[in-house]
Amino acid sequence: MKIVVAGIGYVGLSNAILLSQNHEVFAYDISKERAEQINSRKSPLQDAEIIEYLEHRDLNLRAGTEFSGELEDAEYVIIATPTNYDPEKNYFDTSSVEAVITQVLEANQNAVIVIKSTVPVGYTNRLIEEYGEHNFLFSPEFLREGHALYDNLYPSRIVAGAPKGNVFLHEKAREFANLLKEGAIKEDVPVLITDTTEAEAIKLFANTYLALRVAYFNELDTYAETKGLDTKQIIEGIGLDPRIGSHYNNPSFGYGGYCLPKDTKQLLANYNDVPNDIMEAIVEANRTRKDFIASQILKRKPQIVGVYRLTMKANSDNFRQSSIQGVMKRLKGEGIKVVVYEPTIAEKEFYHSEVINDLPLFKETSDVIIANRYDKLLDDVKEKVYTRDIFYRD
Repeated sequence: MKIVVAGIGYVGLSNAILLSQNHEVFAYDISKERAEQINSRKSPLQDAEIIEYLEHRDLNLRAGTEFSGELEDAEYVIIATPTNYDPEKNYFDTSSVEAVITQVLEANQNAVIVIKSTVPVGYTNRLIEEYGEHNFLFSPEFLREGHALYDNLYPSRIVAGAPKGNVFLHEKAREFANLLKEGAIKEDVPVLITDTTEAEAIKLFANTYLALRVAYFNELDTYAETKGLDTKQIIEGIGLDPRIGSHYNNPSFGYGGYCLPKDTKQLLANYNDVPNDIMEAIVEANRTRKDFIASQILKRKPQIVGVYRLTMKANSDNFRQSSIQGVMKRLKGEGIKVVVYEPTIAEKEFYHSEVINDLPLFKETSDVIIANRYDKLLDDVKEKVYTRDIFYRD
């Protein structure tokens, strides 16, 4: 089977690799550098399984920045292009998705178009209104940055949505889900075939619940730190309740990364005519947490604050909308000089803050070092470090 994947970030590349174990896959991206890296079997992303599969597995995978017949022959076209949240429009920017759809429909109106980019609830139905009764599916992705291919090889579940009442496309949704299962290592993967709008809602509500859980344990930590209590003991105690569990409970400077901030805001926008309290509170709680973290750092009266890594998670190279950047802005707003240690940045400045990638010099320069996730490399200056990383894990 011939498959095209448009967009080779974490979602697109992990799906392209998964499917290219058994099918012919062409990965399209606007980045020439990324396409060349994939063709040279080098990963453009920091992801252990992606690196290993590209270098050592037999994959029927090519990449490029232009189509030359691939769309005409494709049975499935998977769209995994970025959909950033636009605060002015209060809506995801889905223009990259629509640009690919236009190209596909000009070349091959029989291809099944599977949208994996995160979109607002009801988006696929609006596509049908705009483009007509074409073969649109929506299949949400549930991946962790830095573990994207692993989470495709061992999926928690596979969800595929087709337009309500369309028997043909519901069968295509099941076929697509089976393609994903075929490439997975995990057996007995739960598969849910839904209508498209329900599939879109599953994605946004799932990520918003995760943001809720992050916000909850962060507010618990705020209370404990303010009152001089041991956060770890409290979390361990409540985690023994099997209804709560001892997972996804490590305090941080706030939720961030590519998905949770934009998905919570988009879901809140979808609630504009629906009564709600919790959704709005989740977004507000994240702002409050970063305000609190900044205030705790300011109490130490530093002149220079060192930011140890901008990334959201350990073993990741992505720092889009990371919570520590929100803390940085608040500190700089108070007149504090901020320097950054981030080995993935070659530039000498990051948003007008000096980048010092000589670690000993960074440690010496900083009065206080803030770390969203602690690293043993900071052990020798532990007295300078401010972190809320209680369990030393993501």
